[in-house]
Amino acid sequence: MSSARHDVLTIGNAIVDVIAHADEAFLAKFGVVKGSMTLIGADLAETLYAAMGPATIVSGGSAANTAVGVASLGGRGAYIGKIRNDSVGDIFAHDIRASGISFDTPRAVDGPATARCFVLVTPDGERTMNTYLGACQNLTEADIDPATVSGAKITYLEGYLWDPPAAKVAFRKAAEIAHAAGREVSLTLSDSFCVDRYRAEFRDLVCTGMVDLLFANEHELKSLYETADFETALAAVRSEARRAVVTRSEAGAIAVAGSETVSVPAFPIERLVDTTGAGDHFAAGYLFGHTTGRSPEAALRLGALAASHVIQTLGARPQVELKALAEENGLY
Repeated sequence: MSSARHDVLTIGNAIVDVIAHADEAFLAKFGVVKGSMTLIGADLAETLYAAMGPATIVSGGSAANTAVGVASLGGRGAYIGKIRNDSVGDIFAHDIRASGISFDTPRAVDGPATARCFVLVTPDGERTMNTYLGACQNLTEADIDPATVSGAKITYLEGYLWDPPAAKVAFRKAAEIAHAAGREVSLTLSDSFCVDRYRAEFRDLVCTGMVDLLFANEHELKSLYETADFETALAAVRSEARRAVVTRSEAGAIAVAGSETVSVPAFPIERLVDTTGAGDHFAAGYLFGHTTGRSPEAALRLGALAASHVIQTLGARPQVELKALAEENGLY
């Protein structure tokens, strides 16, 4: 196996986040489910934007956030995701490259606009996402660069990308290239509603070995195995997955591999501001630790630290260098 050019390659929906505070009445008015991610069309996207309060605009997208987190920790990251050659696409491309991420996916020259996610943050810090996928839906296997995939220690896919059929083909191609090069493949389940749509397909990816490392939060894992009992779900994923990492919010996180179990507590925080990106940056910390040869416990702690930072800020990108933060906490 040749040496890797990148520690982590992430593949996902290239999205620019539009973040604003909102109350419960605003959510009820637009019929959105608090704490969920809902796909919306172009018309509702414009209606929501017009009705939202003052907004913070920042590049997002789950897998892109993870790539940025890896780079902030000092890792070498790459990203594949589809944008259009429009002003919103300019914002996305600038931000991810400025974060030190290799991003060379060809832009769409026609079709829908670059994706936007309208993030409504309620006073309790919970985020409700309304996503116009736009150009994201046009990612195809032609956008998967074999050299980029084979040159990354691990390729990480966000579950949100499993909606468009062409994107599924693209991910399967990336997984085959990665495994042929002796690399690893990872999947995050992304959202309980996403799991509800593709439960059988996600389990097939895990059971057949196409996915070497599965990320999920507690709710997603319970949805995957259709149980209300966490221990039952954990036993099920232990029996099916080569390795799995499960986050449990304030209860910390667990990594399982066969009979091995490692758990760490959540990092303490001063104030919860916005949970957007918590899972993305937990994955970044763990993936950075994993690909740089750290123990599962050390990787979990890096994930917990990264997540604790991002939930104390508005938006899903680090406000400080995570490497410095890790050094301050004796984790580097």
